Amino acid sequence: QVQLAESGGGLVQAGGSLRLSCGASGRTFSLYTVAWFRQGPGKEREFVAFISRSGGSTNYVDSVKGRFTVSRDNAKNTIYLQMNSLKPEDTAVYYCAAESQGRLASDKYWYDYWGQGTQVTVSS
Repeated sequence: QVQLAESGGGLVQAGGSLRLSCGASGRTFSLYTVAWFRQGPGKEREFVAFISRSGGSTNYVDSVKGRFTVSRDNAKNTIYLQMNSLKPEDTAVYYCAAESQGRLASDKYWYDYWGQGTQVTVSS
């Protein structure tokens, strides 16, 4: 098992930047595909980005391409989500999630472990 904890959320003006972190403890972190999801007010939880075990493969939802970057440091058991040019529609609770079979998946149902989330609010 792995335990996940997000940090780095907050309030930012439109056009600003935030960097989210997801720290992991437990089983070897490099064995997991890790993803970021978000859930806005009254919305379904949606995929944002994933990164493969080695960090060599990434994928993003179209709405964040060119603005968000996912990365990982397996030596520190941490993944990051750098968010630039933030928009009010990016306002959501952001969750990191881990998948233990190596799937490169955007469907939340494949992810076994979840953090508690961190709130990101973008003001206009």
